[in-house]
Amino acid sequence: RRTIHYRRGMPELPDVDLYVEHLARRLDGAALERARIASPNLLRTVEPPLASAEGRRVRGVRRMGKRIVLALDGDLFLVFHLMIAGRFRWRERGARLPGKVGLAAFEFTSGTLILTEASTRQRASLHVVAGESGVRALDPGGIEPLDASLDTFRAALLREDHTLKRALTDPRLFSGIGNAYSDEILHRARLSPLRRTV
Repeated sequence: RRTIHYRRGMPELPDVDLYVEHLARRLDGAALERARIASPNLLRTVEPPLASAEGRRVRGVRRMGKRIVLALDGDLFLVFHLMIAGRFRWRERGARLPGKVGLAAFEFTSGTLILTEASTRQRASLHVVAGESGVRALDPGGIEPLDASLDTFRAALLREDHTLKRALTDPRLFSGIGNAYSDEILHRARLSPLRRTV
């Protein structure tokens, strides 16, 4: 039994990268045998149906902003957004779904991936999409802050007139930064979150 615990608040870039690393190790090459959805709020797409993912093998796991993307055989993708309170738990095959917080269970040949959300609002989401174009349609388009040059980072920061905190947490400008890490960035830089970018 294994649960990956992170800081309180929404999983952000480093946290999601850790999820991707752990999930890739467990899921790469494994086939999805069955998907059990307990919360009707979780699944945000109708076509292709989630059932069409069953029987397909995982061909890759990656991060897109704060989303986790599972690439399956046949150019099909499961795109998860954990939001503030969503968490993944890895369990043995056939594991039961937790009563109050369990949103879904995905039974793979290597084990069961359980999605929980300790919130009454249930904001976590799952999109089932076909093709890379379907994945790109869910990407807000922000730059990767750890890969960007100083000039690219500066250009994104100055693109619109916002407070520094609002700019850093805008997924259209920067990929994967949320409240917790924006606070740490601004604290380290000794800058007020209320300072304007322009």
